[in-house]
Amino acid sequence: MLKFLTETNAVSGDEDLLSMFILNEIKPYATDITVDSMGNIIAFKKGKRDSKLVHMAAAHMDEVGFIITKIEENGFLKFEEVGGISDQILLTQRVEIGEKKINGIIGVKAVHLQSKDERKSLIKMKNMYIDIGAKNKEDAQKRVKVGDYVSFCSKYTEFGSGKIKAKALDDRVGVYTLLNLIKDDYDEDIYFCFTVQEEVGLRGAKIVSHRLCADTCLVLEGTNAADVDGVPEYKKVTKLGDGPALSIMDRASISNKKYNDFIESVAKKEGYKYQYKKTVMGGNDAGSIATAANGCATAVISLPTRYIHSPISVAQKSDIDDMVTLAKGVLKNLHKFDFDTKVRF
Repeated sequence: MLKFLTETNAVSGDEDLLSMFILNEIKPYATDITVDSMGNIIAFKKGKRDSKLVHMAAAHMDEVGFIITKIEENGFLKFEEVGGISDQILLTQRVEIGEKKINGIIGVKAVHLQSKDERKSLIKMKNMYIDIGAKNKEDAQKRVKVGDYVSFCSKYTEFGSGKIKAKALDDRVGVYTLLNLIKDDYDEDIYFCFTVQEEVGLRGAKIVSHRLCADTCLVLEGTNAADVDGVPEYKKVTKLGDGPALSIMDRASISNKKYNDFIESVAKKEGYKYQYKKTVMGGNDAGSIATAANGCATAVISLPTRYIHSPISVAQKSDIDDMVTLAKGVLKNLHKFDFDTKVRF
């Protein structure tokens, strides 16, 4: 399933293909399913007992990518990023364009034609183009159009000691986890939410969170693993093989301390593997969900991922299994914990 999820193209704003797959997968297990006007999928699963609180678990469907903004007279395509992508990873990358998955290559003029200053500096995205092999503008327009979405072309690959390489592990691993979780039964009522447009401003989560006014939310994500050469120990955000990561805070939100303590207590009691993120960089849907309506107690469980937001993100298979196990353990035990954080006088 993870192979299919990562190889399906779903750039922010163009999540329909992935959405259709998810809807087919969850239909046998959900009590009720709603798809809102933005494309968020909200799957309600009735618990074994009456819930006092509204519980939510969320993962975003979308991935970073590009959009075509201009077709040049020579047939080359100009483009803009959708989500945060580093210019330095782009050159010579293979891409797929639009519904027909037209093949293209991100290119720039050859090094022999660059000035001395150009060779010394980082080439910016604005100076790049996508080459689809078109003879001219008219030829290119037969295959693509302005507004077409562009995805990295990258196949799911298993390699090394239990590692995988794929695009869009952020956040298809969260989607994969939710798809596994919804198949089980829980004491509490839970809304399983597959959100859109996270990579361009946590947009889908804003709509979902105001709609549900949830009391708690467990966000399932991908996060940086910086366990590579040249990174000091204290900056190695997370490490592959050490299990899923809990967040204390990031640039978008601060995790609810009671919820984090609860997750940690479940993990210790059951012997589940986990680690804590060592930095506060980045952000995710918790940033929108925590501040919606009357506020929501949020916590984030993330998969450590090397080379995130690139076509060759790398993760440890055991961490994915541990992420599903930990998240399921948390949802199974929600009925045992008092999430009431309101102050009364």
